[in-house]
Amino acid sequence: MPRTSVITGAASGIGKATKELLEQRGERVIGVDLHDADVVADLSTAQGRTGLVDAVREASGGRIDAIYAVAGLAVPAPATVAVNFFGTVATVEGLRPLLAGSEAPRAVLVSSMAALMGSDDELVALLTAGDEHAAMEKAQVMAKEPATTGQLIYASTKLALSRWVRRQASTAEWAGAGIPLNAVAPGIIATPMTADLIDTEQERESLLTMVPMPLNGIAEPIVVARLLAWLNSAENTHLCGQIVYVDGGSDVVLRGDSVWLGDGAAPS
Repeated sequence: MPRTSVITGAASGIGKATKELLEQRGERVIGVDLHDADVVADLSTAQGRTGLVDAVREASGGRIDAIYAVAGLAVPAPATVAVNFFGTVATVEGLRPLLAGSEAPRAVLVSSMAALMGSDDELVALLTAGDEHAAMEKAQVMAKEPATTGQLIYASTKLALSRWVRRQASTAEWAGAGIPLNAVAPGIIATPMTADLIDTEQERESLLTMVPMPLNGIAEPIVVARLLAWLNSAENTHLCGQIVYVDGGSDVVLRGDSVWLGDGAAPS
């Protein structure tokens, strides 16, 4: 039996590349997006998230093998909070019961190396607490200054998402149920989301100054798609709660070995 996968953000960018890759490999893919998808759903709303789960349940017959939560926004607005964090969490948690009948259930989501950049502590705390109303209000205030606080919204959502994966992956609902839960953290990827930022050579060089990618520079979506596909394959039996940076070396340049220089205490 071919595996059945659900991919959000399937109409463009990394989601589209992943859908095409899996279909080339013979998998059945249920694509989710705002348009041009098997399931049309708006992940910025509670109704859209519930509708996604109901539609996938019907389309799949109540059983899937893998969840790819790829959909995301990068605008300095509350919608980025709604989709990137709350929409993503609702997707993987809402679809998790449909993994129960799979011999190799898997789930992966897309964070970002932007989680290593500046973020807003208060917004991250509200996201981590799961307080969508307060987080949206905070983002609304931040969005009024898009060049300063507004630009921190995206990074904050991705940092909170990475933390969510780390905290949930080893729980009874995920690892205890035999489901590897992981995330990828892309660097600069040539997608519609970044098109305006990498349109000219000067723009690309300027962006790479902030987001250094010494290994092969800006990547195509297929690079991330291949990693996502392996993480959600039957071959991946033990990778748990990892944020895998597919960023051409940005993590290495920006953090070096600082992640190993703590006092050895367990995280709270």
